[in-house]
Amino acid sequence: MAVKKRVILLLLDSLMEAPLKNAMKQEQANTFQYFIENGHLYPDIISSFPTMSVNVDSTILTGVYCDQHKVPGLVWYHQDEKRLINYGSHIREWMKLGLNQSLKDVLYNLNNCHLNGEYKTIHEELADIGKQSASINTLMYRGSSNHRLKIPFLLSLLTGFPKSLEVKSARFFSYGLMSKIGSGNRFGNVFGRYGFQNAFSVKELIHLIKEDKLPDFSIVYFPDGDKSVHKNGPSDIKGIKKVDKQLAEILDNFNTWEEAIKQNIWVLLGDNGQARIGPNREEALIDLRTILGAYQIAGLKKGVTTEDQIVLAVNERMAYIYSLDPIRFQLSAIAKTVQKDRRIDLIAWKEGGDIHIISGIIDGKLIFRKSGDFIDEYGQMWSIEGSQEILDMDLEGDTICYGDYPDGLARIYSSLFSHQGDYLVVTARPGYEMIGEGSPTHVGGASHGALHKQDSLVPMIVTGTDSAPKHSRMKDLKEWLMSIIINEAAE
Repeated sequence: MAVKKRVILLLLDSLMEAPLKNAMKQEQANTFQYFIENGHLYPDIISSFPTMSVNVDSTILTGVYCDQHKVPGLVWYHQDEKRLINYGSHIREWMKLGLNQSLKDVLYNLNNCHLNGEYKTIHEELADIGKQSASINTLMYRGSSNHRLKIPFLLSLLTGFPKSLEVKSARFFSYGLMSKIGSGNRFGNVFGRYGFQNAFSVKELIHLIKEDKLPDFSIVYFPDGDKSVHKNGPSDIKGIKKVDKQLAEILDNFNTWEEAIKQNIWVLLGDNGQARIGPNREEALIDLRTILGAYQIAGLKKGVTTEDQIVLAVNERMAYIYSLDPIRFQLSAIAKTVQKDRRIDLIAWKEGGDIHIISGIIDGKLIFRKSGDFIDEYGQMWSIEGSQEILDMDLEGDTICYGDYPDGLARIYSSLFSHQGDYLVVTARPGYEMIGEGSPTHVGGASHGALHKQDSLVPMIVTGTDSAPKHSRMKDLKEWLMSIIINEAAE
């Protein structure tokens, strides 16, 4: 009888191909090397847009972009509730927006309200066919099994937040110390980040391995690489070296490494890339409050008032800019104001079914819509007019070839139909980052969020199967994972 294979997806925040190859060349990533030598390396998987973790994770779990899964980014404006949603950009912004509401948004609303229930997650689909899954430390966790999040005492005391929350996730659910599988209290304080770190994720996965409880599918999030790249820049290998040792620790819990990769299908995946941010603070940071100083901008602490004209939702190298009165303050006029800054890359907005894009560095305008005479490499049909240079596209007959903005049309489209409101989508050129009232900054390091390939392309390493996704996009991973779980991982 064939051995039953389990599928283990390790989601490695900000893993990029170039520094990974550099680390292997220096013999600092031998475990990664082992996986590659015994499997396949796919160097250019296209992330979803905006290239922020909550959006990326939502796409992985649901198999659709944000026009369908409805998680627009880390920060966005909820038109019906007339408030800014922030899932955790920086504690400064949370303090101004209100800790209690911000905690509710990230711990509960994100998965149980904002993530579109019309699209089932991989956890839900597996439960439907009688298969089990595990969600370890992932930001997006929605599944079919009932669980209780236990809020740390100090956090509850300081914020007035309830001591527990009922949620639905995978059969095995780890969310820091708020819901643990078996790691004990080693990370049980603010200095241990309440378990939201690589070491906790490793211990939880090892517990399942040792107890012989690995389910049909496990997704395990390794968050530490993001902080390391943010600080040290896109060439950083410190985070990769650290993860490599942790991967070795995981494999060491099998009888042999060979047994580990024979008995399981392993998928090692980055979530987004990062672009370098220049070292000169005044030059590198694009302060949208200064650029849009002629408008009344909603403040974080006061919230939206009747006097406000626009709202800023900054996602590092990308931002949503909302007009609260699109008749008086037209998006096209706001776009022209933003366009004057040469550090701006793309500015997009919708007019009916049409998408308009202008640039801070390229003249002209690109207008496109879904359906038409042009087809891209993913089989998507588009109508296009104007300057395709803005999105670095080549048209060969009726075929679209993407350059610096992979799957650019679909990803821009998805962001502009991801939620209600009248808004611009704005991105920064590589080397620059946008800021608002309380935004985090990464001067001299790296940042992400934009559509550019530096933000968007990540490697994927697969062992245990020769099958591959239909296309090299995050959007195509769910269908592929379901296929290998059902067909290749069966007894």
